[in-house]
Amino acid sequence: MIGEHSHDALRLQQLDRLDGGDFDVFVVGGGINGAVSAAALAASGLSVGLAEQGDFANFTSQESSNLVWGGFKYLQNYEILLVNKLLKSRNLLFKSYPTAIAELPFLATLDRTAPFPSWLAGLGSVGYWMLGRLATRRPRYFNADAINKLEPIVDTSDATAAIEYADGYLKDNDARFVWNFIRSALDNGAAAANYVTVVGANHGAFSAGEATGTGNNGDTTGPWRIELRDELTGKLMRASAKTIVNGAGPFTDRLNRSMGVTSDHRIVYSKGIHLVVPQLNESERVLAFFDDTQRLFYVIPMAHRSVIGTTDTRTENAHEPVTDEDRQFLLSQINARLNLATPLTVDDIIAERSGVRPLVVPTAGDDKLETDWTALSRKHVIETDPARSVVTIFGGKLTDCLNVGTEVIEAVTELGLNPSDPGNDWYGEPSASRRKAFYQRAATVGLDRAPEVERAETVAEVLWRRHGMAAFDIVDAIESDPSLAEPVMVESDVLRGEIPLYLEREMVVNLDDLLRRRTKLALIHRNEKLTAEPAIADIDRQLLGV
Repeated sequence: MIGEHSHDALRLQQLDRLDGGDFDVFVVGGGINGAVSAAALAASGLSVGLAEQGDFANFTSQESSNLVWGGFKYLQNYEILLVNKLLKSRNLLFKSYPTAIAELPFLATLDRTAPFPSWLAGLGSVGYWMLGRLATRRPRYFNADAINKLEPIVDTSDATAAIEYADGYLKDNDARFVWNFIRSALDNGAAAANYVTVVGANHGAFSAGEATGTGNNGDTTGPWRIELRDELTGKLMRASAKTIVNGAGPFTDRLNRSMGVTSDHRIVYSKGIHLVVPQLNESERVLAFFDDTQRLFYVIPMAHRSVIGTTDTRTENAHEPVTDEDRQFLLSQINARLNLATPLTVDDIIAERSGVRPLVVPTAGDDKLETDWTALSRKHVIETDPARSVVTIFGGKLTDCLNVGTEVIEAVTELGLNPSDPGNDWYGEPSASRRKAFYQRAATVGLDRAPEVERAETVAEVLWRRHGMAAFDIVDAIESDPSLAEPVMVESDVLRGEIPLYLEREMVVNLDDLLRRRTKLALIHRNEKLTAEPAIADIDRQLLGV
């Protein structure tokens, strides 16, 4: 056994705090919008509750491209103000997460499918760099011959030129990034739990069943009465709050309808998929291409793998699997643009990601959607309903998350709450001096070695970006038992000594929570490989309590 741990103690504690809790704000949803809202509000001195019907980040927030970027493509539609805002947020994320978020070069190859000439793309890259306050390496222009020298894997037979510019990406996975905001909220006093559904919310007396939004007597005054259900046990719980923040992502409209909230905006869905395949290019560089529909898609590094995506398909369904058509489309697009010894097939797919992006549109006037679907950006809009005391977050993306947190504080202030200024206490890594102290301490137990698959200089860096100050606990454990410095499995930099931390500190309920969201093991290894690993089976038994 890796160790005996009460893995559900934290969650049970949080359930006790939610049940009967009287909060200033109750956040519905534990994706990126809900997580940053809870973190910012808790740091501002308000009492905060949060419920997520599945695991934290288990829906849209675990299906992204892992990119932290300003939206270069939005310049094509002249959304200068949006790009400027996103780049400002990107730069703040670079500064706040120096080990978790890396600046990467993006090499965009232009061929017959590109919607504009290379000179215009070059001009756009310079403008993008300038909007980004010159915070990254300067853009570069390459002709076809130079592309071959830089990235021989790129097929330049139909290429006219390439533009290289810089943006960022999450070295770990997107869901891990979301979890860190949940942890921040908990550390600042919030009560939050996964696998808890809001089954009712109204201003009247508590009553079982779906929420009506106005209670039994049409009253919209007084606190919200919120009915909750623990999805693991079926237990019903009750909480109250002055204000509700709707951070339900793709389910935002449904929740608003249940609470009787009307709004000027609504959500439409765009399905995007990614395929994880063996590593295609050795450099830590994102390769960008225009597909046959003139939409950008990418080859993105992830540990010792490559991620191909994404697609953009309009759908009315929030639950969208990867289809055979999706797979064949992406594989055909990338095979046509890379010099591969053997074309990629479905047999090369290690893992898949499929999610719907909640895109913001006006409630009225849908005509444009039929003709300009892919032009919709990932902007966010925050609305307030003063009569019902509800804040609704529509849309958004990882890059813009800090803006969402700040704007939610402003929104609840408009509704009569009195938060203090949280400063930057609710986000970011610990200070550089603490990081240096950890690296020195980690070196004493041999963690200054190079990682096996992760893109980092040392194992210590990997641990720091995942756990922050809690990584010191791993070093303490390794000092007592050096075997805990060993990886849980081959081709992995998840250490045996990390497992107790995940289980005790991160509300891991089942194996998927750990392998798919707290770590990215399920993204970089085939499922059959994971299930055959003795250490993984051991963890599963612990989670099952056997």
